[in-house]
Amino acid sequence: MLARFSRFAFAAVAAAGLASCGFNSIPTAEENAKAKWADVQNQYQRRSDLIPNLVATVKGYAKQEQDTLTKVTEARAKATSIQISAADVTDPDKIAAYQAAQGQLSQGLGRLLASVEAYPDLKSNQNFLALQSQLEGTENRIAVARRDYNEAVQAYNTTIRTFPAIIGAKVIYGSKPMVPFAATTPGADTAPAVNFDGPAAAPAAAPAANDNAAAQASKAATN
Repeated sequence: MLARFSRFAFAAVAAAGLASCGFNSIPTAEENAKAKWADVQNQYQRRSDLIPNLVATVKGYAKQEQDTLTKVTEARAKATSIQISAADVTDPDKIAAYQAAQGQLSQGLGRLLASVEAYPDLKSNQNFLALQSQLEGTENRIAVARRDYNEAVQAYNTTIRTFPAIIGAKVIYGSKPMVPFAATTPGADTAPAVNFDGPAAAPAAAPAANDNAAAQASKAATN
């Protein structure tokens, strides 16, 4: 009887010790980060799903943009061919390859959308306007998903490097730091503005009357 009680007491103490070493906090933080990564991939997939319809719509109005359309289609194919599982988020090379492919697709889309300015009929097409709205919303969702993933990764990486959780991370889980989704270009962590209304008009010049008044005042002072 005493031996059973001793084993029970030892198990209770061991469980408490493991909990104090981050036994529970590590998998919780890890699963949260993996879930956020899934959100990132889902939003990029949502953008990818919009592209074929976008390309088809632009092609109907701007056939001379064939080179740009082809590059966007190729970039989409490459981006969708690179899939990162939850187990791969600790591999910097795989994350970098995924980021690079999505970045190339973003650049191709940017060039395509910039070319739309030359086609007023396309800019007023209802299908195109609907795609504009969906694309803008998707870019915003991508930015939010990436931010949430990076916050979850930071929390996880901090957990496995901080005492006492670091003991459980090293002894039990063999935890490795996860790779955040880095901004590869200035402003890449912010959703781009999807605007097909053309550049904003330059502010009007100040009235010339002010300059004339200033000149008359200067002349009077000289006299």
